[in-house]
Amino acid sequence: MPPASEYRLPFEAPIYEMEARLAEMETQYAKNRAGGDPTRLAEQIRHLRRELAALKREVFSQLDPWQIVQVSRHQNRPQTRDYLPLLFDEFIELHGDRALGDDKAIVSGLARLDDLKVMFIGHQKGKNLAERTACNFGSAHPEGYRKALVKMRLAAKFGLPIITFIDTPGAYPGVTAEERGQAAIIAENLMEMSQIRTPIVCVVIGEGGSGGALGIGIGDRLAMLEFTYYSVISPEGCASILWKGSEHAPKAAAALRMTSRDLLAFGIIDDVITEPLGGAHKDHRASAQGLRSYLIQAIRQLKTATLDELMNLRYAKYRKIGVFLEENPVSANGRP
Repeated sequence: MPPASEYRLPFEAPIYEMEARLAEMETQYAKNRAGGDPTRLAEQIRHLRRELAALKREVFSQLDPWQIVQVSRHQNRPQTRDYLPLLFDEFIELHGDRALGDDKAIVSGLARLDDLKVMFIGHQKGKNLAERTACNFGSAHPEGYRKALVKMRLAAKFGLPIITFIDTPGAYPGVTAEERGQAAIIAENLMEMSQIRTPIVCVVIGEGGSGGALGIGIGDRLAMLEFTYYSVISPEGCASILWKGSEHAPKAAAALRMTSRDLLAFGIIDDVITEPLGGAHKDHRASAQGLRSYLIQAIRQLKTATLDELMNLRYAKYRKIGVFLEENPVSANGRP
């Protein structure tokens, strides 16, 4: 669980103030129980708890796109390795890409989810400086995506459904990564995931940035946790290109339409998974419970289809993305 000295976003200030008041009242209640009648104080505590829940609903129902980006990057937000013991009954990690090395930005392994045996693959950012440096802040190298591809092929060989967790600002764009074939391996992953003959469920649990997200993001179901984003570029990157300064990131975030609700409306994703009141960073266990329920339901539903049906549905799903209709199309000569 998050440490006592939690990182706080500016718009969370009223929530933390009310939580501090509630903590004081609960401490006072515990002291008074031994020496008197705490009935009145207990009623005040119940009333404040109701007010706190209402405040959280109000604040988080009105977040703008830039604030959602901030929540998706929250320092206390659960990452892939936080979810593993909360989601799975058993997990055996598998390492290496059989070519160059083991990229710690990609976690993979065999897992048991209720009565389902699955292959799991996910991004990992790291919690402290040492971990983040080892994981390259969640920006995987080519060997990370090759590692994912090797594990996906193994899953298909043994008929195991695949679960992927997406949480990356993007694939590592450095010279060494390009020399080792970064673009090529991501392209290969996209092609193979579109054709691999086993159910695939992908979930954006934090940031979903560019090709780094797509490298493990092609599947039969694509879901997002409520306060995450999924975009071709980060708001800062977009702002630097269009307005020549990252200070315009809030405007870029709104223009990109990259939140879970927007993408659900556009038909890019299939489902939005509700987060606990106040965001996943407030309650890791509750967030994991919602994720677990969704994953079990999605995989069981996908397993009812034959592999040929699954391939046809997956093809149709991605074939229709980007299709639009014009009400009054104009011909080449300028006439309707």
